[in-house]
Amino acid sequence: MKNLVLQVQTHKQLHIFLLFFPFMYVQFVLLRLGNSAGRGFLPDAWQEYVYCGLQVVVIAGFLLHAALFSRVRSPKARNAVVSAALILCAAGGLTLLFLSPASVYDLIVTGVTVFLLGWIGGAVYLKASLLFGTAKHAGLLIGIGYAAAVALQFFTQLQWNVVPALTALLLLSFACLFVSLTGKTQPEDLAPEREALPVSGRTLVSAVAVTASFLTFTVYYTGYIHHLQILSDYGAYNVYTWPRLMMIPVVLLFGRLGDVKNGKLLPIGTFCVAVVAFLNTVLVGRETYTLNMCLYYVALACVIVYYHLTFLRLAPSTKRPALWACMGRLLDSAVVLFSFVFRVSVLPTAAVLAVDIALLVLAVLMMALNKDFSLEKPALQTENAPARIKADPFPILQARFGITPAEMNVLRELVLTEDKQDVIADRLNISVSTVRHHITSIYRKTDVQSRAGLCKLTASCES
Repeated sequence: MKNLVLQVQTHKQLHIFLLFFPFMYVQFVLLRLGNSAGRGFLPDAWQEYVYCGLQVVVIAGFLLHAALFSRVRSPKARNAVVSAALILCAAGGLTLLFLSPASVYDLIVTGVTVFLLGWIGGAVYLKASLLFGTAKHAGLLIGIGYAAAVALQFFTQLQWNVVPALTALLLLSFACLFVSLTGKTQPEDLAPEREALPVSGRTLVSAVAVTASFLTFTVYYTGYIHHLQILSDYGAYNVYTWPRLMMIPVVLLFGRLGDVKNGKLLPIGTFCVAVVAFLNTVLVGRETYTLNMCLYYVALACVIVYYHLTFLRLAPSTKRPALWACMGRLLDSAVVLFSFVFRVSVLPTAAVLAVDIALLVLAVLMMALNKDFSLEKPALQTENAPARIKADPFPILQARFGITPAEMNVLRELVLTEDKQDVIADRLNISVSTVRHHITSIYRKTDVQSRAGLCKLTASCES
């Protein structure tokens, strides 16, 4: 039994890694290729609009996946859609490797590819969130996946013109995503193993506000680093220099931190790093540009780990897990668009510093409102305490497996009674053949082959 539990945990851990690592690498490569779209075809003044357009398109992909997830009820249909998106996105990415950016075709292919990237990202975040609460060291696994993607992307961009190597890496990454997203996953792998209360609206609002504050801080902090660079007579601004490697140890450390005390230390640690980075720029200034760049990437890595782990943990307990699982990534792109509108790079240094301070203060207020500074564990239920009321598991099953209302009526009868099919048909005022049709559909969607299996699956969804 112990060996079986160990095998299940190892499977879940590998599943999370094979979801996160290849997607992050594909995202890094495709967005960087996309940033060059239209170069030589569009006027130089328009080039920055391409980057903002990519953020809009990827947001649209995330949102469309979240909107249509509950409407595509059949697991086979969902796998078919995801498979098509993976194939088309892979074809688009390979096309961008060989297609000249100085053409309108490159712009079209870039837009379609990045949109599909957003769709795939929605599927990745959703599945990772369902596995997040049941896999041991899930936070560390997310950190390992992100760190591996950063390292691989950094070293391949040093030889960016080696197209065959990039082609092989992209194909391998898409193959991993195909196996992870469309492979046969047992329902118990995605079912919650411990009690969980629905997330309150205040918690969600606080998480959004704190994430937006941290992300906007990093944007304005980047603007201040840019000011220091100009004052220090440095060359062209390049975010792919060696200080970027500072992200690797930080995402590993903060990923592990996310596994401690149910992630309560993450917002505190992220805030402390942001304050240290900010104080360094104010007290030390432009004479330590390299140190400032290293601290910038440290702060950025902390924020990225914070919003990934926060929303992956919260999503399964919300009414729209497909939306909330990718909320951090959506906010990331939204803040990029916000910074473009308000032109951070042209603001006076004093204005940038004032905004940084205001954002840190806002983050503290929202963290205090959500009791993020309290490290006390929830009180355990005692024998004399009232038992927690169990939630109705059937809506959970309906949302998770795409079961129709008519099928839900039959499912309730199968789980809550021991009646035969003809009795169930009479009670529901439908034919026996219709009951059999619904049962076959339920078994296919839930990947369960018996009535006892349905009872066990239903019991696992109670909280």
